[in-house]
Amino acid sequence: MSPEFVRDTVRNQIADKLSVAFFSYYRYKPAPAEINSWRNSLRAMAQVLEYSKLDDQGVILEFQIPLTSKRIDCLVCGTDESKATRAVIVELKQWDKCEPSNANKLVRSWVGGRERELLHPSVQVGQYKQYLEDTHSAFYEGGTPIQINACCYLHNYYASPEDPIRATKFVDVLKDYPLFDADAVDLLREYLQLRLQGGHGRAVLDRIESSKSRPSRKLMENVAEAIKNQSPWVLLDEQLVVFERILATVGSAKLARRKQVILVHGGPGTGKSVIALNLLGELLRRGYNAHYATGSRAFTETLWEVIGARARPVLRYFNSYGDAGFDSVDVLICDESHRIRETSNSRFTRKERR
Repeated sequence: MSPEFVRDTVRNQIADKLSVAFFSYYRYKPAPAEINSWRNSLRAMAQVLEYSKLDDQGVILEFQIPLTSKRIDCLVCGTDESKATRAVIVELKQWDKCEPSNANKLVRSWVGGRERELLHPSVQVGQYKQYLEDTHSAFYEGGTPIQINACCYLHNYYASPEDPIRATKFVDVLKDYPLFDADAVDLLREYLQLRLQGGHGRAVLDRIESSKSRPSRKLMENVAEAIKNQSPWVLLDEQLVVFERILATVGSAKLARRKQVILVHGGPGTGKSVIALNLLGELLRRGYNAHYATGSRAFTETLWEVIGARARPVLRYFNSYGDAGFDSVDVLICDESHRIRETSNSRFTRKERR
């Protein structure tokens, strides 16, 4: 809860406590640079919560986005004045300046000892919001799903009027996912108070932590429609035969509550990937939690571009499932399955999860 978070930060204990929790979950120690980042950024965040008099809110730190290696810096939850349940993602950055980039969604900043091209913070936090709305049942299920907002807090950054971080190309994304710099603490306070000042954060926090990770119906329909509209992916002859046989097998396996493994053989150019993508679209349309996995980064990123970035939760890599829960996916379609490694375990995998 927010009072404990503020107290641990004031006592300079928050980074150490987070390090212990990190090791307990991941079984390896966070890098010293990451610990320093927590110490600095979380102190700034705690000061904002204290200044905003938000003393009955839930706070989740380093919240891992389901089936990814990405973590949300800080998620604050509670209710607004009308008692509607809400959560706010706050992306924390220690940047103090950035340079423009020719790419639409990128800026250049000094991170990790060198200048890099990085997602604009508002673009980044907007992706996190969309991902949670599409895959985390607390934010789409039930009569009153938790409403989610997202913003960035660059606590060391003083943006000038012509600053690259506020360039014209970012106007729309900044409206949706505002960026607060070191001079905008009062604005950040107002932003958080408007959404969270009703308190009751414990109940909202418990609901988030007890909810399931599963694609929303809206996401399933979105991806299915995107695949359907790709005319080069029409199935012909034997491809359609295989497609129909697999659909029938999935249906019978569900009724019999029995797992099935289906292997599709064929040389290069015979359309195995076309079958796989059509299966993904049809299974999602029918309400299955179906995923499409490959071992190729280039191919997967191309699919993200063709079908849309929103499809990322169901277009994944083979090694994305090391932490997946038992039966958390209904159908897993593995393209080029001969590339699957024997195990997803690493030296960091806990014994009980191997």
